[in-house]
Amino acid sequence: MNNIEQFVDWVDKCDNIVFFGGAGVSTESGIPDFRSPDGLYNQKYKYPPETIISHSFYLRYPEEFYRFYKDKMLYPDSEPGITHLALAKLEQQGKLKAVVTQNIDGLHQKAGNKNVIELHGSVLRNYCERCHRFYGMESIINSCGIPTCECGGIIKPDVVLYEEGLDEDNITAAIEYIRNADMLVVGGTSLGVYPAAGLIDYYRGDKLVLINKSQTPYDGKADLLINAPLADVFGRFIE
Repeated sequence: MNNIEQFVDWVDKCDNIVFFGGAGVSTESGIPDFRSPDGLYNQKYKYPPETIISHSFYLRYPEEFYRFYKDKMLYPDSEPGITHLALAKLEQQGKLKAVVTQNIDGLHQKAGNKNVIELHGSVLRNYCERCHRFYGMESIINSCGIPTCECGGIIKPDVVLYEEGLDEDNITAAIEYIRNADMLVVGGTSLGVYPAAGLIDYYRGDKLVLINKSQTPYDGKADLLINAPLADVFGRFIE
């Protein structure tokens, strides 16, 4: 039995699975990650991407922030990939209890998942900083320069920028699901972004599965390590 077959066997026997995912889940949907050779961190801009999507940069250079944000962070035509669809199916079967994601694209919900904890927020939600009116992604896409509310306030995406803290309720919920899971599947993440990556330390079971094409700092802690594309693994569940 190879590693993927072992994984499928474990999924078949478990009914309290939690999936913790990162950018690699959405690359098959045409959304680039940050750290791969062709990711955003390796493209050339006037400022490094991690600087542009920081809270201090947003406050100081909002026009430059929104130019990058609209150009590189929004993918309104993207569709769920194989992994998204497989996870939705596993939730419908009662096996998957929660998706904890570092992604901000909303594709897990678009695929059909109901219980999604978005650690870093969502590009689909935007709020006026002055009156707190809600705006969809289209308001950002169709704006010229800095998107502004009818009241005159700036419309800010509900995403966690660098230098900003994670939502405490989301952290608490993620810890609870991870701590009680009989199987934790970690996929498509380099596990290099904290505090999000540290959440998997709360897992207490004996079925920690890591699925990633490249090495991660947690490889040695995995009960099952699969160095393969996510689609090759999760494609087994939607055949």
